[in-house]
Amino acid sequence: MRLRLLSVGLLLLVLGTLSSQPSAFSQESGQQAIARKIKAKVDARYPELARQYQLKGKVKIEATVSPDGSVKKTRVVGGSPLLAGAALDAVKQWKYEPGQKETVETIDFAFE
Repeated sequence: MRLRLLSVGLLLLVLGTLSSQPSAFSQESGQQAIARKIKAKVDARYPELARQYQLKGKVKIEATVSPDGSVKKTRVVGGSPLLAGAALDAVKQWKYEPGQKETVETIDFAFE
């Protein structure tokens, strides 16, 4: 059983390294991007399996924020799949200040 967990952990680590390639999606425009202010922030919980393997790393998330400040949609841009779920769970609970239109915010999480 322990060998199986180790194998799964190593597989996830390898997949995380492969999935950390930068996104092909680019948000280039003639306007300067202004990040919206966060009103309520929930910290990501360190996954137990990642803690057991002493996995550290960064996860980058893109969050689509509605005009009312709620997070409408999220997507992992890079990072370990073993850590990404915790980052997604946290960001989905964040609240931003209201804005005039929908925006896309980029959030970096560091798991240490």
